[in-house]
This record gives sequence, structure tokens and C-alpha cells, in this order.
Amino acid sequence: MWANFLNIQGPPAAGAYFRGLPETDPQPQQPRIYTRGFYQLCTSTVLFMASFGMIMPELPAHLEAMGGAEHIGLIIGVFTLAAFISRFFSGRIADLAGRKKVMIIGTIVTAAAGFGYLVAVGVTSFFVLRFLHGFSTGFRPTGTTAMLADIIPKSRRGEALGYLGIAGNTGMAAGPVLGSYLAVEFGMDAMFIMSSVLGILSLWITFKLPESLPNPRKVSLGDLNIFKGGIIDVKAWPAALFLLPIAFAFGVFLTITPDFVEHLGYVYKGSFNTIMISSAIAMRVFAGRASDRYGRQPLLFFGAILLCAGMWLLSVAETKAMASVGGVVYGLSIGINMPTIFAWTADLASRGKVAMALGTMLMALEIGIGWGAIQSGLVYAGDVANISRLYAYCSWFAAISSGGLAFAWIKMNRREGKKVDGLGGE
Repeated sequence: MWANFLNIQGPPAAGAYFRGLPETDPQPQQPRIYTRGFYQLCTSTVLFMASFGMIMPELPAHLEAMGGAEHIGLIIGVFTLAAFISRFFSGRIADLAGRKKVMIIGTIVTAAAGFGYLVAVGVTSFFVLRFLHGFSTGFRPTGTTAMLADIIPKSRRGEALGYLGIAGNTGMAAGPVLGSYLAVEFGMDAMFIMSSVLGILSLWITFKLPESLPNPRKVSLGDLNIFKGGIIDVKAWPAALFLLPIAFAFGVFLTITPDFVEHLGYVYKGSFNTIMISSAIAMRVFAGRASDRYGRQPLLFFGAILLCAGMWLLSVAETKAMASVGGVVYGLSIGINMPTIFAWTADLASRGKVAMALGTMLMALEIGIGWGAIQSGLVYAGDVANISRLYAYCSWFAAISSGGLAFAWIKMNRREGKKVDGLGGE
């Protein structure tokens, strides 16, 4: 079975499958963009993100019950370290051996991880599993975004990524609510089992997708050698650099927010994540299309301002209502920033290296999240009074980033005497 899987060849009709064209149509006219293949891609993404996200709000309490409260910052840090390492070869594999293979590898990992948490009952085994689980997000999003870039015209890329982001955010919104409910009403084991069930469903749909990369080859052991061949696309550095403060804030949010909202009186901690993610979903409906029309940098500048405001509101929140306002504003920033950065990265990518460029940008995501998580663990130290400082750090970091982006954007426009779509972009 697996030998056949590694020899999967992209069918000549893959493009027709995604675009809704008959294979025999000699002169296709105005192909449809959003067809069955696109919706299958989105559905599998909803399930994957729900599987991955549903356990996040409950893991700090799970670790504390095992006696590892002082290691709370490593819950995210260890996970993102593995995701970061996998970026060195996941993008290259996706560009050479196919998008679908990379997606399947990542989805298998997340489907197995839920069952793994049932037997990882010690602190050491828990973190070993967290490390292995991190490979899921190192593979799946890279392949998913590269496949979307293959099947969507550049002029509609931001819009399509916005809709794909809505799918991911839907999973991230529904997952924590379901996870917290299962953990409170039926126990942690029920939550972990459901995480694996959703991962298996995502895997089943992913297997049905056709490969979008023309003439993919086998996966070889040489693909895992980071010293052989390229591992990054330097043209993606502007997007990667801008992503750092966004990722740092996300790492902080993931690490300390469960304890923060519990302190404010939330019973189902995942419900606060749903507030933030629902806000992000609402913004994604408009943000992707706006980035196609007005350019990536103007949207990112606005998103950085919202990130700054949202983190500041959380830093001063002392009630559920104030925290909810901060969560909404922060969610709006995510809804703008993420699809726009993904689209900008695809715009900047070298020819034939879209997945590698996305992997390069996502390395910055893992660095930022890991940095934010570890910093949170060091500063928080189990004292809720320290949480406001961490949110304030995120606000200042976002403010500096927005100023840097504005300066670089203005300088580039003045130098070239015209509006440019992407620093260093074509």
C-alpha cells in the first residue's frame, strides 16, 4: 500500500478536477475556481485544525495534573521546535515529490497523536509526544497552501487563501469548544480520542484529493538530508520577517490565555478561543479579496495596528467583557494578517519553489511561536499578575513591526516611483 502511495503520479486530469473542466474539452473557457476539489481541501483542513486545536486549551491543566506545572511554556515550545525542524525538508518534498504526500504525512501524525496522549502519562513521555505531534503542522499546512497556489490564479490567490483560512479557523473555533466540553463532562481521554477521530476523517478526505504538482517523483531518503539541495527560498524573507511579531503574540496567546481566562471565571476555557477565532473568520471573508485588490502591504500595516491594539486591550483587561473585546480585536488582526502573508509569500516565491518559500515563511512562524511560548513560561511562572506584562510585550513588538513595514513600503515606492506588490516581488 505504502509503496503505491510513494509512487503516486499526478493524473493529467488533476487540473481539470480542481477547475471543474471536462477532460476532453479542447478549449476550456473561464474555468471555475471553487469546485469539488477546493471544497474537499477546505473540509479536510477544517477537520485537521479541529483535531489539532481542540486539545490546546486543556493541555496546561493536563500537564499540571501530571506534576509538570513549571514546564507549561514547553507545551507550545517543544511542539513548535519539531514543526520548525520539519520545515527544512517538508517544502522541498512538496516541490519535488508532491503536495499530497506532504499533507498525508502531517495528517497521519495528528491522527495518531490523540491516541498517543492516552498512554503518555508521565511528563517526559508527554513532551516526547508533543515533539512528535509538532511534525503534523510542519507538513500539513505547507502542502495544503502549495496545492491551493497551484490551482488558483495569482489574481485570486488572496481571496482563495482567505476562504481556506476560514476553513482552518472554523476548525480552530469549533475544536476547542468541543474539546473543553468533552474534557469537563467526560474526561481528558474522551477529548484525546475525538482528536484522533477527526484526524482520521481528515486523512480519509485527503486521500481522495488528486495531486496538483505535475510529474511528482518518489520520496527518497535524500529529501531528508538538509545539507543536500536548497532548504529555504531567500525571496520569502520579507514575509518571514514581518511574521515574527505575529507569531510571537500567538505563542504568548496559546500559552497563557487558558490560565488567564480561567482566572477571569470562564468554565469552558476553549470558548474564549472561539470568540477570537470567530472574529478572525469574519475578517477573512473580506481581507483576502482586499489584499488582491489593494496590495499586501496596506493590509498588513492595518493588521499590525489591530494586533497592537488587541494585545494592549488584553493587557489591561480585568473583566470578561474587556477580555472579550481584546479577543475580538486580536482575532481581526489574525484574519487580516495570515491570508495576506501566505499570499505575499506565494507572490515572492522563486519559480518552482512555492512550497519551499512557504516553508521558509513558516519557519519564522515556528520561531516566533516557540519564542513567545518559552518567554511566556519564564515570565508567567504561575503568577497570573505577570500575564498583563506578556500581552504588553506583544503590543509593543507589533507597534515596532508596523512602523518598520510602513518605512520599508514607502522607501520601496519612492525608489521605484510606483506602487509595488511585495518587497522584492515581481
